[in-house]
Amino acid sequence: MIDYARLTDIVRQAGRLAMAHWPGAGHSLSVWEKSPGDPVSDADLAVDAFLKHELGALLPGAGWLSEETVDSTERLDRQFCWVVDPVDGTRDFVRGRTGWCVSVALVSAGRALIGVLDAPARDEFWMATAGRGATRNGQALVASSRAHLPGARVPADALPRADHDLTAVDKPNSIALRIAMVAADEADLLATLRWGYEWDIAAACLIAREAGAAVSDAWGVPFDFNKRDPRAFGLLVTAPAIHGAAVARLATRNPPRNEEGDHT
Repeated sequence: MIDYARLTDIVRQAGRLAMAHWPGAGHSLSVWEKSPGDPVSDADLAVDAFLKHELGALLPGAGWLSEETVDSTERLDRQFCWVVDPVDGTRDFVRGRTGWCVSVALVSAGRALIGVLDAPARDEFWMATAGRGATRNGQALVASSRAHLPGARVPADALPRADHDLTAVDKPNSIALRIAMVAADEADLLATLRWGYEWDIAAACLIAREAGAAVSDAWGVPFDFNKRDPRAFGLLVTAPAIHGAAVARLATRNPPRNEEGDHT
């Protein structure tokens, strides 16, 4: 179905295009805010346009869902849909830090089939195919096997008092890279209790799941992708043995859910 060599080349080219704008490599960059506190740069737009053209040619007829493209419900009628964040971790990108990546997922029937992350500033290329495992730079990934929640490594700048028994580790701005840290056994737990978008997590969640991690929303429910409303509330990626304990801990902090399963 997919020419994997060509897909890999496209995503790596997108990474090189982003690097050609990255201040960390000495390049100038135009940055503005789409809304207060939501930065975007000319790199985001350039990579988005490149990926839309090249991925569209790779799989004609596939839908398109991207942070930097106006959404169209036409994607809902397609068998396949590309779910893309051209630069995930824009804040680190514009500050010349390395915690960003290009994120590309191919979704069908609500599930991610392929997930690719290119983090060229870190020399990291991540890839997963449903049912076939996940790799970083060609090396197979095995997720954290931590058996107990206390002491779990969490990508965080600081931990709240209620989580004093956990251990903070390095936190890249990219949520995709933070998810991938669990896949690579560099973290044991990642949790959010806020609104996010499918393009932030689709590729990385597949990478984590294929590496053996448990992946769900904050209530422990699996994700569906390419929904009419591409938002999601809450994210939980953990070592499998601590997933239940993490869900239980978050239960006291989660907003209630209505009968349709949405948060209220």
